[in-house]
Amino acid sequence: MADNSVNLDAELRTSFGKGAARKLRAAGKIPAVIYGHGTEPKHVSLPTHATGLIVRHSNALINLNIDGAEELVLVREVQKDPVLRIIEHIDLAVVVKGEKVEVEIPVHVEGDSAPGTLANVETNTLRLLVAATNIPANVVVSIAGATEGQHVFAKDVVLPEGAELADEADTLIIHVAAAQAAAEEETEAAAE
Repeated sequence: MADNSVNLDAELRTSFGKGAARKLRAAGKIPAVIYGHGTEPKHVSLPTHATGLIVRHSNALINLNIDGAEELVLVREVQKDPVLRIIEHIDLAVVVKGEKVEVEIPVHVEGDSAPGTLANVETNTLRLLVAATNIPANVVVSIAGATEGQHVFAKDVVLPEGAELADEADTLIIHVAAAQAAAEEETEAAAE
C-alpha cells in the first residue's frame, strides 16, 4: 500500500448502461471504471459518501479492495451532474509503485511583491511527472520582493524532489505589474 493512499472497498459490477447506473446511484453507490497497464477495464461500484470525501482532493490515490484483491488506482476523471452536483461516474487509472504519472498540481503563491505592484497569476496549475506514490499537494512559488516587470516561468519554479516538469518551460506562471491606482496617480501628477 502507498503511504499517501486511502483504503476503499469496491464491488465488481455486471450490469451496465444508463439504467443500471441509475439503480446503483439510487442504492448509494457510484459506478466507476478501472483501466490501464494493458488490462481489460474493470467495472466497479464505490460507496458514495466515502468516495465523495476522497475525490474532493485533487490527484487522489486510492488503494481499492475489490472482492479481496487490492489494486492501487489514481482518480483520473470525476463526472458530476451539472445541476445537482452529485457524482455520476468516476474513471480510475491503475498505477504501479515506482511508476511516474502526469498530474496537475496547484500553484501556491507565497510572499508579497514590491510596494505599488500587483502579482498577476496567469497559471493556477502545473503539469508534473511525479512518482505515483509521492504526489505533492502543491508547488510553492515565492514572489517576495518581486518588482514591476518581473516574470516567473515554469522553468523558474523549484520543483519537489523527484518531480519533472511536463508543461512547456516557458509557460508564464506569474507576472508583476504596477498597481492600477499607482499608475493613475502618476498620470495625474504628470498632468499637473
